[in-house]
Amino acid sequence: MSETPNPQEESVSAAAEEKTLDQLLAEAQARIQEQKDAWLRAMAETENVRKRAQADVQAAHKFGIERIAESLLPVMDSLEAALGVAQGSPQALRDGVELTLKQLKAVFQRVELAPVEPVVGERFDPHQHQAMAAVESTTEPNTVVEVMLKGYRLHDRILRPALVTVAKALENTDGNPISPSNADPN
Repeated sequence: MSETPNPQEESVSAAAEEKTLDQLLAEAQARIQEQKDAWLRAMAETENVRKRAQADVQAAHKFGIERIAESLLPVMDSLEAALGVAQGSPQALRDGVELTLKQLKAVFQRVELAPVEPVVGERFDPHQHQAMAAVESTTEPNTVVEVMLKGYRLHDRILRPALVTVAKALENTDGNPISPSNADPN
């Protein structure tokens, strides 16, 4: 005996399968919507962070020198007071300028602005010095023979190199260099 399929059972089975597929599709669409919403929130948060960072950078550029500006105000006050004294003696003026210089040096120290002060005879360092001239000298070539203007360094960065004159080897009349040990001092 063979069993014949019942059309009613097939239709119930197909309806159940169709309902399961509809449920799966609805669940998948709900997950897609949740992920889309999460992605949109993440994009909005990223944009907000970017805008805050831009605002912080703009504020840093605008107010980055606030600390040094506040430190320089007493120096300005001292200079104005010195100029305001009409009947000051030269010594009083000198004392006032020295006090103002002391205040300015304290500001420089506080913001880590240090002088670059090469000494005569020191080896020329192109990272800290700028050679303004080279003169023949009996000293070792490429050494500092004169400091025209000291330089300044902010932390580890050179703001202004020291302006120096460097030694170059003496030359004979034929154009050949003379070594410092063979130079005739007379």
